[in-house]
Amino acid sequence: MTDELNSQGYDIPPELNGQVTITTLDKIYNWGRRSSIWPMMFGLACCAIEMICTAAGRYDFSRFGMEVMRPTPRQSDAMIVSGTVTKKMIPQIVRLYNQMAEPKYVVAMGACASGGGPFKEGYNVVSGVDKYLPVDVYIPGCPPTPQALMHGLITLQEKIDKQSIRTVRWYQKEAIEPIPVPVLGPDIMDPRQYEQIRKLSQQKLAEESQVEQNDSLDTGEANDVERS
Repeated sequence: MTDELNSQGYDIPPELNGQVTITTLDKIYNWGRRSSIWPMMFGLACCAIEMICTAAGRYDFSRFGMEVMRPTPRQSDAMIVSGTVTKKMIPQIVRLYNQMAEPKYVVAMGACASGGGPFKEGYNVVSGVDKYLPVDVYIPGCPPTPQALMHGLITLQEKIDKQSIRTVRWYQKEAIEPIPVPVLGPDIMDPRQYEQIRKLSQQKLAEESQVEQNDSLDTGEANDVERS
């Protein structure tokens, strides 16, 4: 532990190596967070079986301080999206993400969560959870092996190590706005795209109106020709 926290260039007497460490606030802050990642306890599809296997005795990701899987988003700081993300499920996933306290991270586990996987063109499947949530780590595979998930979580730890209190979003003056929960209707709609949808709808209505006017003009001209 002291090797991870010690800053280079400071000589500590050998007799104090076990009691004194010279470090930076960023290092000790990031070390505490990366060594106590609490994933949320939920799964979506077959990737969840591999996630359960990773938490079991053979692979045991508690060695890295990740064993406390919480059943509530209010006690979690990592969301492992493990499986196919359907349009019916994405509103619930976004709602859970908004309920997690900062700092929080998202891991897209497997091909389905990363980009839709073999169901990418399916009518009911979201082509990647990153269309709605900010993803920190992508883990390829269908499904990924426990070793792949371990590598992804270690990659997340390395990302945390590089963060600074001065630049992370949860210490900025601006408030962090929650992500709008998608609306499930005839299709899934992202509230952030409402203005674009409105403009396209108005454009479509204008085109249809123009077509109707042209048709009525053509009909009127044809009637005039018949009378003459």
